[in-house]
Amino acid sequence: MLFTILVLIATIFYLALLELSKNMIVGWGIGIIAMFLMLFFRNKLKQNGKQSLKRTAVLWIGFAIVLCVNYILTSPPYRNVPAVDNKNPEVTEVVHINQGDLTGVYNADKSVKVYAGIPYAKAPVGDLRFREPQKPEGWEGIRACDEFGPMAMQVRDNTAFNSLSHILGWHDYKMKFGDEYLEPMSEDCLYLNVFTPEDTSTELKPVIFYVHGGSLKTGQSSYSEYRGEDLAKQGVVFVNFAYRLGVFGYYTADDLKSESPNGTTGNYGLLDQIAALSWVRENIESFGGDPNQITIAGESAGSSSVNALCVSPLTEGMFNYAIAESSGILAVEPFHTFRSYEAAIEEGNKVRESFNVSSSSELRNLPAEKLLDNPSDQSAMTVDGYAIIEQPYLTYEKGNNHEKALLNGFNVKEADAFLLNTKATKDNYVELLAEDIGQQAEEMAKVVPAEMPQRDQHFIVDALGDAKGALNTAYSAIWFSYSHYLWNDYMVKQQRPAYEYYFTKTNNVLSNYHAGEIPYAYGNLWRHPGLYDEEDYKLSEIMQKYWVNFAKTGNPNGDGLPKWNQKKDNPNQVLQLDVDIKMIDDPNLELYKVIDKYQASQKEK
Repeated sequence: MLFTILVLIATIFYLALLELSKNMIVGWGIGIIAMFLMLFFRNKLKQNGKQSLKRTAVLWIGFAIVLCVNYILTSPPYRNVPAVDNKNPEVTEVVHINQGDLTGVYNADKSVKVYAGIPYAKAPVGDLRFREPQKPEGWEGIRACDEFGPMAMQVRDNTAFNSLSHILGWHDYKMKFGDEYLEPMSEDCLYLNVFTPEDTSTELKPVIFYVHGGSLKTGQSSYSEYRGEDLAKQGVVFVNFAYRLGVFGYYTADDLKSESPNGTTGNYGLLDQIAALSWVRENIESFGGDPNQITIAGESAGSSSVNALCVSPLTEGMFNYAIAESSGILAVEPFHTFRSYEAAIEEGNKVRESFNVSSSSELRNLPAEKLLDNPSDQSAMTVDGYAIIEQPYLTYEKGNNHEKALLNGFNVKEADAFLLNTKATKDNYVELLAEDIGQQAEEMAKVVPAEMPQRDQHFIVDALGDAKGALNTAYSAIWFSYSHYLWNDYMVKQQRPAYEYYFTKTNNVLSNYHAGEIPYAYGNLWRHPGLYDEEDYKLSEIMQKYWVNFAKTGNPNGDGLPKWNQKKDNPNQVLQLDVDIKMIDDPNLELYKVIDKYQASQKEK
């Protein structure tokens, strides 16, 4: 009996591993067959009186070998993600663009057409690695755009570990047939996706051009929270896309600057974004979008990228409005996603040193997977003199930024997920603050005392500590909301409309952590049945209307919506997005005063 119980337990754990790892279904069958064979041979030995410790050990060893081999041989295949969730979707009419003819697919109720995996630039491979994106090639015949393109090269988490994070962290893991595959990853990643309403009207629609986040190191356009079906239903054309990340997107070297016809290096990912925006300007009318009514949008590093697009001389006149969620690069010395050219060069040196090469051209000969494995930090843009010509705050001080209106904001627990491994106590609290704000750490500790209460929620793997609530509060302002405080201040001084939100709605998924607002704003709560309630869906409907109204007019307000005041009306107030939507005082105002002092000290250097 004990033997049978142990075999059953081992098999259950093994099947759970197969599920978490997304192994093929045949692997489950082989695992179950191996279990029955294990019990059969054990019973045979027992009936024949040949049972012994040695024979039992041999059975266990054989069982383990079969399971291991099965795990390897039934590992998930790589397959592009379908453009829509419905099986066998109906194909759209043919669309004509500069590169050729293409078709997309309809969503389930045929209210939205999705065109996925459209190349907006040549594949940046071979000699095109570490170069500006080139114009895309055309094609013959009709291209079926019914799958998302591959994700950009990036360090990918173990599949089973990633599944566990969705169980323990996001609580949105679902067991289902048909997901036994992995999304492919490739340098050939410069593809975009268009979500457009099924509408016989010839009137052109406003366009939302969305830049995904991920610290400029991770992310993919196929991610369910970034899809634009629901916004398209409300009368906009939604575009998202992949761009080069990490070392492929932000590696910086003087020899690359010398060989570039534009004297650029280090901002290849940003240049990809500009190339995608240029493609939209040239082609979006074929999908019903208005090339003269584009709103750029992004979250986290995508929001920092939006900020960069607002200052780049290459994007002047290419868009009207900007939506920025949870990041920006307007500090004198931004805390992330932007660095000095000297720092970028230093990190680039580490790449060459790690592969024992002396030139960037030699790096072009390395396999993409190998190039990923290097010790440098490639998660920031820089002043390259071409895409970005000066520190971004200087452009804003001159009033040369491009956005005519701004919708932006932040969430309650912005920094918490980034500090999971940090244990914060009363003893090390000031020291932890000093890592980012130097001599202002003591003053910050007075504004946000170590004894302040813990968060109302935390991840199960959080290292915590008696000062963790304080540390999370301080760093949420330092790393994230401070940039919006600066951005709004510039907009007010320039007499341009700016609207700031503060997302506080809790739930059992992303809650009001970093990125928690995304499924609400872009209408993707329905993709997680059972995890959001009626209040969540009501808030999402309101937020979608705010976003769509803003894309249409530069003003989020509309009939039946709670009034969202401009920053010029009261610079200290933000719109709280929760069950009760109302204007409240920004909770971080005193923290910003301390961060201002730190940034002023950096300006004096």
